[in-house]
Amino acid sequence: MTEIFKNLIAGEWVGAAKTSRNINPSNTNDVVGEYAQGSVEDLNNAVAAAKAAFPAWGRSNPQERYEILKKASDEILARREELGKLLSREEGKTLPEGIGEATRAGQIFAFFAGECLRLGGEAIPSVRPGVGVEVTREPVGIVGMITPWNFPIAIPAWKLAPALAYGNCVVLKPADLVPGSAWALVDIIQRAGLPKGVLNLVMGRGSVVGQALLEHKDVHAISFTGSVNTGRKVAAACIAGNPMKKVQLEMGGKNPLVVLDDADLKTAVETAVNGAFFSTGQRCTASSRLIVQNGIHDRFVDAVGERLKNLVVDDALKSGTHIGPVVDQSQLDQDMKYIAIAKDEGAKLHWGGELLNRETPGFYLQPALFTETTNAMRISREEVFGPVANVVRAKDYEEALALANDTEFGLSAGICTTSLKYATHFRRNSEAGMVMVNLPTAGVDYHVPFGGRKGSSYGPREQGAYAKEFYTTVKTAYTLA
Repeated sequence: MTEIFKNLIAGEWVGAAKTSRNINPSNTNDVVGEYAQGSVEDLNNAVAAAKAAFPAWGRSNPQERYEILKKASDEILARREELGKLLSREEGKTLPEGIGEATRAGQIFAFFAGECLRLGGEAIPSVRPGVGVEVTREPVGIVGMITPWNFPIAIPAWKLAPALAYGNCVVLKPADLVPGSAWALVDIIQRAGLPKGVLNLVMGRGSVVGQALLEHKDVHAISFTGSVNTGRKVAAACIAGNPMKKVQLEMGGKNPLVVLDDADLKTAVETAVNGAFFSTGQRCTASSRLIVQNGIHDRFVDAVGERLKNLVVDDALKSGTHIGPVVDQSQLDQDMKYIAIAKDEGAKLHWGGELLNRETPGFYLQPALFTETTNAMRISREEVFGPVANVVRAKDYEEALALANDTEFGLSAGICTTSLKYATHFRRNSEAGMVMVNLPTAGVDYHVPFGGRKGSSYGPREQGAYAKEFYTTVKTAYTLA
């Protein structure tokens, strides 16, 4: 019998009238579990529970918060293989990638356990005699979180950990497509000793639960990761509300990887293939635009094509699989639509792009590499979010940099070169929030800021000590001595 997983509201697991099946994209006959579909009433109850818990939790001892987050970190790391398998089973990442993501979630909680004890303030002399000034940080209040399906444990972790560390109460709505990892994470955190109501989980449709979260008057801030179109709607709802909500958005990317003539070919190929195609290309930081200088272009394209031929696309849980399935039929349809669009625009399909059959029914797609593309084509402008990349020629470094910056996005950008001059110039002049030199555009550390510019991000950065810019508010206090 399939297990039914409930919502967490006010410290209690609460069932729902409807449930949703969590399906394994590597084997659509495999049901991971039945997960509650929350209602507006469930969401309202969760916010009420968070509101009731906030006065005590917001003024709790930092040692108490440290111990809870550290205990959660210890359990996540102890169970990383189990959690990684669950993640790979529900989302389609390969098992090593799933275990790596679970490990990262544990590391994030360990980092923010320490941040509980590091939050400080300032004592500043006033310009007026006999007056003292203190600048301190306080929790924002009730934070609503809407998380995506492509990093189902890491992204909830990097939102939840700082929110709790700085004394906020939370209502989490994970992606309806992959609720299992978020459910397991919330279960671990709750059992680590959180008071009832501090953390609430309401699973369900974005149009129901997500919308009610955006509109609730007692929610003070919203942290969202997802598509650009949805992000704009989230921002508009937060500004239109009374009172207005603090908002943090992480959205899309059309990330360039520049390959110069002087690049080490092996490094460039591995950097491109990893960044563009691993995790089935389902990363907002994926290298979907490969901007390659003329002198190395043909050798690079041939070498990438040969590398792709040797990649194994199969069940995410199988040993030896390099690339798992696309997450679901809807995303697969989108990938195939963009492959057709690229062909219609005149792009040359150099390799792949075919649907694959494996032992079990799943959403299997060959990585697709297009050449002879321009930056004006839709394949160069719009985020596909699948194992699809295109190559754009550049005559020199200056043109490559201009092409890289010619996008409405600005999340991540990379360059492959052996020139310190070009590497330094690219780091300074790339219009992206994160820049990589001889490294994949996808792949970041957990203790430093994550986020982009232009249409990719809005609001304060996520992760590292910079997370406090969103999850705390600054208070300036004056005292007459």
